[in-house]
Amino acid sequence: MNARPIALTAALLGASFLLSACELIKAAEEPTDLYQVTPKSTFDQDLPTVQWQLAVEIPAAAANLNTGRIAIAPSPTSSDYYAKTAWTDRAPAMVQTRIVDSFENSHKIIAVSRESIGMSADYTLQPDLRNFEAMYFYGGAPIAHVRIVAKLVRMPERQIIGTATIERCVRAREDKVPKVVEAFDQALGSVMKSLVAWTLKTPPRGVPTVNSAYDINKYRNPQSGYVDIKDCPVRNDASKVPVTDE
Repeated sequence: MNARPIALTAALLGASFLLSACELIKAAEEPTDLYQVTPKSTFDQDLPTVQWQLAVEIPAAAANLNTGRIAIAPSPTSSDYYAKTAWTDRAPAMVQTRIVDSFENSHKIIAVSRESIGMSADYTLQPDLRNFEAMYFYGGAPIAHVRIVAKLVRMPERQIIGTATIERCVRAREDKVPKVVEAFDQALGSVMKSLVAWTLKTPPRGVPTVNSAYDINKYRNPQSGYVDIKDCPVRNDASKVPVTDE
């Protein structure tokens, strides 16, 4: 009998065994508890009804946030993740979906969709997910920190007509993942409520045309940027950070 086929078969069996072992190890390391956040469904009565269409891009995010794992910050200069837990999608994709859902729940816009669908949009919202982690370095239960920096872009010229920075912090009731997720949900919900309102109020209500008047100098002025920061620690004082609603 030829020794080469036997050796090849043994090598293949060995490789198969190693792959199976790797799969078992990988499965053992997979998160076992999945969590998600909810869209915003309540808004102020003064929101304008607009006639234009909006596309929402997937938020840009740093590598430590561009993952399905739930990020934590043990210190201001370090990052880690909860073990055996994850979001139901990568954080930026999950946030994009909830932003779209929130616009739809406002019932104030003709159409809104993810940018990837390719809808002929009048405006594009470009969010940047700067913070989406649980902070542990203030003592006590962790604080869910959510910050989005967004640009509103007029299409098809791709002219930036507004910028917004929206930030919220909510302290969890306990140092347990389900309670921390509740804090994330509350913080993100407040950010999305502000983001929806700012987006709807920034352009004129009608469908933009080539003759639509825009004060470009206003939009290019950094002082005209919208800033909405609430409940986050100031000068390392976290005593006024609200606790998750029951």
